[in-house]
Amino acid sequence: MAQLNAFGYRPGRSVLHGLDVRFKFGALFMLMLTAMNCEPLPLAVMSLISAVAARRLGLSLRGILTELRYFLLLLGLIFTARAFTTPGTPLPDLPWLPVSREGMQAGAVTVWRLFLVVFFGLLFVATTRAAAIKAAVVWFLRPFPGLPAQRIGTMLGLVLRFIPLVFLQAGATLDAQRARGVESRRNPFYRLTCFAIPFLRRLFLSADRFTEAMEARCYTEIRTDPVLLARPRDWWILSGVTGAIGLLWLM
Repeated sequence: MAQLNAFGYRPGRSVLHGLDVRFKFGALFMLMLTAMNCEPLPLAVMSLISAVAARRLGLSLRGILTELRYFLLLLGLIFTARAFTTPGTPLPDLPWLPVSREGMQAGAVTVWRLFLVVFFGLLFVATTRAAAIKAAVVWFLRPFPGLPAQRIGTMLGLVLRFIPLVFLQAGATLDAQRARGVESRRNPFYRLTCFAIPFLRRLFLSADRFTEAMEARCYTEIRTDPVLLARPRDWWILSGVTGAIGLLWLM
C-alpha cells in the first residue's frame, strides 16, 4: 500500500492540509515556475524545505524515490542527452568520451528542476482531497463561457482517484511475477510481455468495475462540491509564499 501514501491523499492537520485549495493552486503554480527558472542555490533551498515538509507529512523519501524509479530513469536519459549534446569543455579524465563539463552541469540542473516540480505535485496531492481539487477547478473555469467546467472537474477528480489504483495494480502484478520466478528470466522482452499483458488486463477490468459502480449509483457530474472558503490565514500564507519566492528570484 506504499503507492497510496505517495500518490494519494494523506489525512492530516498540517498547515498545508488546512490551506484553501485555490491558494494552494496559486502557490503551486508559482513554485513550479520558480523551480523551472531559478539557479542551483534557490533550488537547494526549495529542495530542503520540500524534504522537511514531506517528513512532517509522514511521507517516506525512500518510498517516493522507489515509486518514482521509472521517472528517475527518464531523468537519467535527459541528463545523458544534455551531457552529450551540449558543447563545452571536455572532461580531462575522460578525453575519449564526448561529454562536456557544461553539459553535465546543465543536465544536472535540468533533472533537479524536473524532479522538484514532480515533488511539489506529490505534496499537493498528498495534502488535498480530490473533491476539493475538483471544486477548485470548477471555480477557476466557471467564468469562461463555453467550457464544461463541471465535466472537466469531474474528469480530473476521477483521474486523481484512479492514479493510486494504477500503481496498486502494477505492484500486484510485479508481486505475481516474483512469485512465479519471471524476474529470473534474462530476456527483457519476455519479462515486459509477462508484466504488460496482465497489468493492462487488471487495469481495464478495474476501470470497467469502476464505471459499473458509478452507473449503478446514478453518478452524474452535477454534484454538491465542497464549500471553498478563504480565510485571513490563507491570504497571509499566500503573501508569505509570494515574498519567499521573490527572495529566491533575487538569489
